[in-house]
Amino acid sequence: MNTIELIRAALKEDMPLGDITTESMALKPKQGEALLKAKEDLVLSGANAFEETMIFLEPQARVKWQFYEGDTVFKGQNICAVEGDLIQILKAERVALNFLGRLSGIATFTRRFVKEVEGTKTKILDTRKTTPLLRHLEKRAVLHGGGVNHRFNLSDAVMIKDNHITLMGGIKTAVERLRQNCDLDIEVEASDLEQVKECVQLKIQRILLDNMTNEMMAAALLLIPKEIKTEASGNMNLARVKSVAELGVDFISVGALTHSATTADVSLLFDWS
Repeated sequence: MNTIELIRAALKEDMPLGDITTESMALKPKQGEALLKAKEDLVLSGANAFEETMIFLEPQARVKWQFYEGDTVFKGQNICAVEGDLIQILKAERVALNFLGRLSGIATFTRRFVKEVEGTKTKILDTRKTTPLLRHLEKRAVLHGGGVNHRFNLSDAVMIKDNHITLMGGIKTAVERLRQNCDLDIEVEASDLEQVKECVQLKIQRILLDNMTNEMMAAALLLIPKEIKTEASGNMNLARVKSVAELGVDFISVGALTHSATTADVSLLFDWS
């Protein structure tokens, strides 16, 4: 589902039978301006979805942006001005703000993680723990925050997780079966040092160090040659992520970027004069 299809569905959810309050007032079109204002410091994301929502209901709307996606906006600053029929803009307001607030929240939260690992080689990755049907928007928000996208979906890359290992009776069997049927790089989830050693012997391309303590990760990294990429995952939060990055892992994947980010506080102020 592309962005326009999402907007159409979201507006249908919000107005299945129209906006009965506004429409029952039988208001005539009223040209004017509304200002989008930040009510807290944030990293902007979702500008396209916001603008397309406005244009969907008011094709003549003009959105004048003061910031680009990925920019930091401080509390009290005007993000953009929307000019057009304020009656239609009013109908689009909530859906547009929902998109922008949600996505800016993800970008803002991601930026906090990225800043924690500055000065290290580690990159912050997202996961597939996204809102159904909003994945392409939420992963783009991670990019706006300075993070890096992991695989977009199950068709994108090979990752052998614990359930695959159990299903196949071990890492070696799982890797060998995959190599018979697929020529893509392989990432394997390892939960202990013995599994790490097995992955190294199999010369896979990336090892995911899953739910390990910092001490166990440090020991694992001594076993892994430089040509194999390393990723840390599990219980990653702002308080811990710097110490993990300083161990020397290539990536840290953080599900919280998309499943626990709070919505950025923004509002649309109408000039009805």
